[in-house]
Amino acid sequence: MEAGFNYNFPAIRGYQAGKEYYIAMCPLKIIPRLFLFDEDEIPPEHRAQRILNKSRIPDITNYIVENRNDYVFSSLTASVDGEIHFTAFSEEPGKKDIGNLSISLDSRFLINDGQHRRAAIEEALKIQPDLGNETISVVFYHDTALKRSQQIFSDLNRHAVNTTSSIGILYDHRDKMSLVTKLIVEEIAFLRRYTDKEKVSLSKNSPKIVALNHIYNTNLRLLNIKKGDLIVEGDEQFLIEFWNLFSDSITEWKLIMNRELTPKELRMSFIVGHGVFLESIGIVGHYLRLFHFDNWKSILSKLQNIDWSRSNHELWLGRAFNQNGRIQKNSHTVMLTAIQIKKQLGLALTEQEQRTEESFQKGRSL
Repeated sequence: MEAGFNYNFPAIRGYQAGKEYYIAMCPLKIIPRLFLFDEDEIPPEHRAQRILNKSRIPDITNYIVENRNDYVFSSLTASVDGEIHFTAFSEEPGKKDIGNLSISLDSRFLINDGQHRRAAIEEALKIQPDLGNETISVVFYHDTALKRSQQIFSDLNRHAVNTTSSIGILYDHRDKMSLVTKLIVEEIAFLRRYTDKEKVSLSKNSPKIVALNHIYNTNLRLLNIKKGDLIVEGDEQFLIEFWNLFSDSITEWKLIMNRELTPKELRMSFIVGHGVFLESIGIVGHYLRLFHFDNWKSILSKLQNIDWSRSNHELWLGRAFNQNGRIQKNSHTVMLTAIQIKKQLGLALTEQEQRTEESFQKGRSL
């Protein structure tokens, strides 16, 4: 390899499947230039990754820019079609795999894992150019003619398992709503004892009753906001007060706390042990805050008078559960369940809710 006509990186050499690979520290400013290609011109059978989902880029970019002091990125993984030479700094045992990695300038690079990070880095550099001197680790695989790039991508993702949204909330210490949700769970005895902080759906035999993501989603509905939206002090106080009164207004939850009912029995016999109920309560709570700010607490306490039994088909069939008795949760059934709760509390329906209810009743009569 000719000196001066190559990329040079401090690197560590490793071995997998009898082949060498290299981990190098690359300045962020060279990432957009190093991994440059027009994916739209590459047919799917020759791409090394899924086509770029551009809608993901702004979120990742904002994450970098807004968290300059503590953002974290995992390594990029790339295939290299070109001349590679590794020079060890020392031949002493334990040091011979630490050295300098030289890659010819005319090499071709394809990202096997991290294309969205690479695109976000490019956008972040436009906003804050001084990011360019920070580094990211890149794992390089020598891949002549890029024949193995697709298999590398497949192998890297073969055993990947996404974390649940509940775990994402549990581990998130930046998102204000995540922090408030966890605070609520710790403050309220029922939620502290019966919230599953890892799963998003609970089995019929689970000792828990609600999932952390259900509480989080209910909070979003209570404030009528999306994840990442601003939460002010008044919002946080409202959420805490709401959950305290709400948890005290569900008779079946009290029976659970007193060991007079088991979580399994609750799920089998009542809708109050399911996510569709919680999120529908979020819609009702938001309405109360908007239109009954002075007396929302007295109205909410009337929840204890409602029959939440799954045997009450008149109230909940087609809303919280279907003809087979199976609980169903989607945006439509959450809305229908919220409408019924509002009717039971004697609350007026919005125009949209009225149209939804009329459509539901019309379909029910056919």
